[in-house]
Amino acid sequence: MKRVLLPIVILAGCIGLASYLLRTPTQVAEVAPEIIPVTVRVAEVKLESVQLTVESQGKVQAAQTVNLSAAVAGPVSWISPTLEAGGYVEADQPLLRLDSSDFETALARSSASLQQAQAESGHADRELARIQELAQQRLASESQLQDALRAAEVGRARLADAQANFRQAELDLARVEIKAPFNAIVQTRDVELGQYVNRAQSVAMLLGADEVEVRVPLAIRQLGYLDIPLGQRGEFTDELAPPVMLTGYYGGQEHHWRGKLVRTEAAIDPNSNTVQTIIRVSQPESLEKSEWGGSKIPLPIGLFVDARINGKFIDEVVALPRSVIRNNNQVLVVDAENKMYFREVEVYRLEEDRVLISAGLAPGELICISPIQAVVNGMSVQPLTELI
Repeated sequence: MKRVLLPIVILAGCIGLASYLLRTPTQVAEVAPEIIPVTVRVAEVKLESVQLTVESQGKVQAAQTVNLSAAVAGPVSWISPTLEAGGYVEADQPLLRLDSSDFETALARSSASLQQAQAESGHADRELARIQELAQQRLASESQLQDALRAAEVGRARLADAQANFRQAELDLARVEIKAPFNAIVQTRDVELGQYVNRAQSVAMLLGADEVEVRVPLAIRQLGYLDIPLGQRGEFTDELAPPVMLTGYYGGQEHHWRGKLVRTEAAIDPNSNTVQTIIRVSQPESLEKSEWGGSKIPLPIGLFVDARINGKFIDEVVALPRSVIRNNNQVLVVDAENKMYFREVEVYRLEEDRVLISAGLAPGELICISPIQAVVNGMSVQPLTELI
């Protein structure tokens, strides 16, 4: 009996307790959920004048390149020790001499011919003067006068030819010594001692040492950010040439050089839609500390460098971190009630770290600069002003 009655009693008790709980439920008052505003960093809108910059890259090349050649023919009798690859030579420094024996002989022969021509021309002039005097006294015929005049003219012509030959012989003798046309770095030497050199044969390749150039490609739209006269032929004047800062790594260290954008090429590259610009850098005369730190070494030819070109000034624009732009042309504005809304703006230029906004914002407004992912128009926020 106990085995039968005990389960029945337990079941009846559970049913009774459940019925009681269902008849007397606990009433819970409804409470509105508490909304905690999201804390965001904001920046105040300020109109300012901003100088634009244009960045690109390019490779350094020589501003002057000359294929030095011989003006006369002959065997090489002397070569300067500095005429080696990598050597530095100054303007008008002798680099190479050819054997001058033949040219000295030619000069001596032309000198003798010149003296003979001078003697003959002088004699013919004196004879002409004598015949003219006799003709005035009617002691010389007209044919004698004409013969004396012809002889004097032939003598003058032979004298002029002898003088020209003498000057050419002097010039050829001087040309046996080949000099550097400007301060240069020797790239290659093409002759050796004792080698016979023909006229116009290359003897060395020289690169200008005083200045170098960097060809930098710029997109067509980037030219609008520079304060340069578009379409000008030739080089810009010093007042119009924008300053440029070049940065490169050489010898494991970062170095900086200052230059100027001196001209733009007329042709547009059809493949990349870019224009080649030329930046010129004056090489230092000696090693010294530069004002921006580091050693002021000459800019090596062939080095790949980054170029930062100073552009025009733009007034009344808003400069903000680039991260504030959403959906290409929108920003998040926080109003006086600490509510955040999307606002469309006019973007003047997107740079690597900042955006320049030309319209759509008023001075004093707060712009959200925090990287919030989920944003709802009108959501409440807790702004935290931050200086930028």
